[in-house]
Amino acid sequence: MAGCVSRVELSVSCRSLLDRDLGSRSDPLCVLLQDVGGGQWAELDRTERIKNCQNPEFCKKLVVDYYFEKVQKLKFGVYDIDNKSFDLNDDDYLGGIECTLGQVVSSSVFTRPLELKQGKPAGKGTITISAEEIKDTRVVYLEIEARNLDKKDFLGKSDPFLEFYKQSDAGMWQLVYRSEVIKNNLNPCWRKFSVPLQTFCGGDFNKPIKVQCADHDSDGSHDLIGTFETNLTQLQKAGDGSPVEFECIHPEKNQKKKSYKNSGIIRIKSCKVETEYSFLDYVMGGCQINFTVGVDFTGSNGDPKSPDSLHYISPDGINEYLIAIWSVGSVVQDYDTDKLFPAFGFGAQVPPSWQVSHEFALNFNPSNPYCQGIQGIVDAYRQILPQIRLYGPTNFSPIINHVARFAAHSAQQGTASQYFVLLIITDGAITDLDQTRQAIVNASKLPISIIIVGVGEADFKAMEFLDGDNGVLKSLTGEPAARDIVQFVPFRQFKNAPQEALSQMVLAEVPKQLVSYYKWQGWPPVKPPEIKMM
Repeated sequence: MAGCVSRVELSVSCRSLLDRDLGSRSDPLCVLLQDVGGGQWAELDRTERIKNCQNPEFCKKLVVDYYFEKVQKLKFGVYDIDNKSFDLNDDDYLGGIECTLGQVVSSSVFTRPLELKQGKPAGKGTITISAEEIKDTRVVYLEIEARNLDKKDFLGKSDPFLEFYKQSDAGMWQLVYRSEVIKNNLNPCWRKFSVPLQTFCGGDFNKPIKVQCADHDSDGSHDLIGTFETNLTQLQKAGDGSPVEFECIHPEKNQKKKSYKNSGIIRIKSCKVETEYSFLDYVMGGCQINFTVGVDFTGSNGDPKSPDSLHYISPDGINEYLIAIWSVGSVVQDYDTDKLFPAFGFGAQVPPSWQVSHEFALNFNPSNPYCQGIQGIVDAYRQILPQIRLYGPTNFSPIINHVARFAAHSAQQGTASQYFVLLIITDGAITDLDQTRQAIVNASKLPISIIIVGVGEADFKAMEFLDGDNGVLKSLTGEPAARDIVQFVPFRQFKNAPQEALSQMVLAEVPKQLVSYYKWQGWPPVKPPEIKMM
């Protein structure tokens, strides 16, 4: 399971709070609670208390771990504090709101009216929350070569590699990077590498850095060639054709031999510090995530009127298709401002001509296939079921190509403003595997992720093949996918798990896939974050 994407800092302010104190204004404090399930809320953090203030701007930030793949329900409560006890039950409640963390991070500023309870406003009081990611996402990129290194091997030349160490506050040296070994070469050129700035020097450009060059021996008894000390400020002088050179010094040889000069020269060809953007940088910077659903209506699902059909809607109104739509949609909808989701079916005969279609709008409106919210998709699905004939074959490529056309159009703008997530729910055997492979390879160059949920008990070998986890997916002609964009999950693994387990599994990869696409294109967020120096 993917870990938390990052930590988020929430800034809170309120306007026009109720007055609860006689003779003076309220003394507000804001507490943040998170839904832990079963109707229980747990406190995550609280602000300071501000005395005599109806329009507080709290200085203390509320910190929360952020997971894209979960719906994180939050409750903000504002209290008038009139005593020293930590317990808030004896303090006046000035109002609160419930929302999701996804709603907060996907709006640059999130303002809502405070309520004393559901539907009862707390006077004219409002709360405003803005989110910021806690991080230093700068990365150090280095290109390094060496010349005239000492020969250490009896029969051949040396097999040199580099190690970088930073000095900890206690004076200890901590390894931060080890290069690859270049065999039998006294003038090696190592491949370009990158290390997060935080890891490399703790964000301190003047922190001492020790570089060691050693000769690799397969038995682990590596021989030191030489070493030098520097810092990032010095390394950064390299670039634009003017390298920075350091003498590689072997301490023992230096002491013993008067004539000793050095054991070679290490040349820093270039050293750049660049910002790596995160998923939240893109979302907070204005990137919309567009959600599309494709539903398999092929004959192998069974007659929807029969209780053993995968499309049979049980007396409590659900089936595996609906659970998958709800589970994934409820997370993704927070990142799409218009909440209009195109939804399609494939593999059925559709009225009035009863031709088989591989991309028909669930609402039967091809010029406007958008459903209002996740509930709109569910309603359209329920209405269409009795009106179509399940048929075949099972072709994925038309619906992938359909969404890819929108993604391609968006990519032409050259900005990180639109990303597409396609959810395909299917009962298995795919007919157009070769065309689908080609469609995925083409789509891998576009701002799109594809999630396939397999329902029923079929053999999903082909789906696992499309999910490039066991090596890179290639088209028939051998062209590899530019990036891994498919995530396949069999629904049966989640039969008895809580509903949110499915969405967590299928959506865990999306943040990485989105970032990898924009990084590959070299596109920053539409509104990049302001760099705060640590």
